[in-house]
Amino acid sequence: MALQPATPPPSSGTPTSQAGMPPATQRPLKVLLVNTSSHTGGAAIAALRLLRALHKRGVQARMLCRDTQPEGEEGGVLALKPTLWRKAKFALERAEIMLRNGFSREGLWSVDTARFGNDITRHPAFREADVIHLHWTNQAMLSLADLRRIMHSGKRVVWTMHDMWPFTGICHQSEACTRWLTGCGRCPMLQRPADHDLSAITFARKRKVYAQGRLHMVGCSRWLTDLAQQAPLLQGQPVHCIPNPIDTDFYAPSHKIEDTREALSLPLDKRILFFTAFRVTDPRKGIDYLTEALTLLCQEHPEWREQAVIVLAGKGCEELLHAFPIKAIGMGYITDEAKMRRLYQAADVLLMPTLCDNLPNTIVEAMACGTPCVGFDIGGVPQMIDHGVNGYLAQFRNSLDFAHGIHALLASPNRQALRRNARSKALNTYSERAVADKYLEVYTAP
Repeated sequence: MALQPATPPPSSGTPTSQAGMPPATQRPLKVLLVNTSSHTGGAAIAALRLLRALHKRGVQARMLCRDTQPEGEEGGVLALKPTLWRKAKFALERAEIMLRNGFSREGLWSVDTARFGNDITRHPAFREADVIHLHWTNQAMLSLADLRRIMHSGKRVVWTMHDMWPFTGICHQSEACTRWLTGCGRCPMLQRPADHDLSAITFARKRKVYAQGRLHMVGCSRWLTDLAQQAPLLQGQPVHCIPNPIDTDFYAPSHKIEDTREALSLPLDKRILFFTAFRVTDPRKGIDYLTEALTLLCQEHPEWREQAVIVLAGKGCEELLHAFPIKAIGMGYITDEAKMRRLYQAADVLLMPTLCDNLPNTIVEAMACGTPCVGFDIGGVPQMIDHGVNGYLAQFRNSLDFAHGIHALLASPNRQALRRNARSKALNTYSERAVADKYLEVYTAP
């Protein structure tokens, strides 16, 4: 695996220009970010990080959510007032999906219809904002009718796509299905697919709403951006590509890995593999391929049975402690961001066998901490992992190649170069300043 030197990070001595920003004599730009949650899911993490990044660039940004952490935890985060009706709308939306799906719960959380939501145009924060920046607004945060009201408000609407739902009928990830290119219908996510099923109905509703105004769509990865540019639903709408930001001062390499491992009660004399997901048993995160890859690794290189351990973080860890040919250590579901950072810092390699992902926050976080990654060539992952430079890009769904990637990184004589290159990629591409300035261009462009 040939290593290449990374491009040095840009100097922080010269501020990045703010093209299109109002003159200093004018009031600061006001932006309202909108996301279902302030704390659950990758989209929430990304939106919250963008909020912080915009604050550092002098933007008066706030974030409006249905579900929030206790008040005062994060500056600028606002919560919709909890009511029984809001809870009922969430239940009604799930009930409609089940009803139209033959009362089956299978795939219930893989689809959304945006039938119910909240009219945020009456909220004071909405009225004060110059730009409305939507993120993940499903599960009865915003309905399509609410989106129409937002578009009719006359404010600039920016929509960051964290999955495929904005341009499909009902699914968040279409996997092998391409019916979103032709109007949906016969949806494989439904138990009773038909020409005019729930996916086709919702697709038609989206088409009517989207035609009533201008949406500045943003893909977090080139993969998602390319799909969005092909989507019939988004024809005529501008589509941009901007990655999620990360605080590269917080997510940074440890000065002394030994101390970091001791703080986590992790072995000092082993090579540490790290796997994390919201639910580590989720098949979509590639757990079956990961267990097979480690089995193949130990068959080809038996020395790793004793020399390596795998650390798991996420819900369901206890179910996997005996699933690997090497020792497994479960850390449970972690909400403490500082602890997650220490785990990245302590690891030799991040394992990312996801089968469908946009721009995984975990890879960005690991890279910023100087930890190389093995991942499949799918979704936004190839945009992040430069094969042989800062990690290993394995053939999709190829457990043997994934095993070869693990060995290549563990056994590489250039492990320090891999770490430096991973850190450099994060600094150059995902820093708060770089991402915030790209969004400022979208907010203020003619």
